[in-house]
Amino acid sequence: MKIGFIGMGNMAKAMIGGMLAKGVAAGEDIIGSAKTEATRQEMACRYGIETVADNGKVAEDADILVLAVKPQLFGEVILQIRDKVREDTVVVSIAAGKTMEEIESLFGRSLKLVRCMPNTPALVGEGCSGVCRNERVTQEEMAECMELIGSFGMAREVPERLINAVAGVSGCSPAYVFLFIEALADGAVAAGMMRKDAYTFAAQAVMGSAKLMLDTGKHPGELKDMVCSPAGTTIEGVRLLEERGFRGAVMDAVKASVEKAESM
Repeated sequence: MKIGFIGMGNMAKAMIGGMLAKGVAAGEDIIGSAKTEATRQEMACRYGIETVADNGKVAEDADILVLAVKPQLFGEVILQIRDKVREDTVVVSIAAGKTMEEIESLFGRSLKLVRCMPNTPALVGEGCSGVCRNERVTQEEMAECMELIGSFGMAREVPERLINAVAGVSGCSPAYVFLFIEALADGAVAAGMMRKDAYTFAAQAVMGSAKLMLDTGKHPGELKDMVCSPAGTTIEGVRLLEERGFRGAVMDAVKASVEKAESM
């Protein structure tokens, strides 16, 4: 099975790195294209894959073709490859806001289509991806795609109507988490801690808290209550966050991200 990547930016690097690290694909199974010679050389040297400048060559060779380009470039790229993609090729899109109906419209025909919404923690093998397919993709083909996508983190199949919600809650949220970590660290610096140490303490606390919830299966509210001793330091901080509208602001951020994805 040949896996093709059109576009080899950060997300494609994460996907390729995960596939190779987990052994679900070998270097010789992957071909990719990129605009610059520097990127092509870097990817060939780092991962031992075939790299080319011609998007059409990738489209012709691939059994699974990953469109890893920005949504605004879809029209241009699909125009180059629309007549090169075989009927039995599964096309995987990682673009936010581009529905399967819109993608098929750009190709001018029906395709085997999978939409995947990964996030940047895939770069360290801890991605969270929502995946959906159209009716032409068989169960076996979907299982192959899920194995590949699951190689760089968690992957769950969802209906397409929820893909934008996935984008809001996991695709965009690393940025919100990084803001939170930065704010926690700023608070620690204000209390006298060295900034490097503050970032480490804040990041480890966030990572550990997430792992505690996933590993125990406990409701986040229950875990929050476990930390909040009566008349203690934590409940005082929680009171202030609630007073400042912390939850509402986060919910509004997710809602805004979903609405933006729907309008793209």
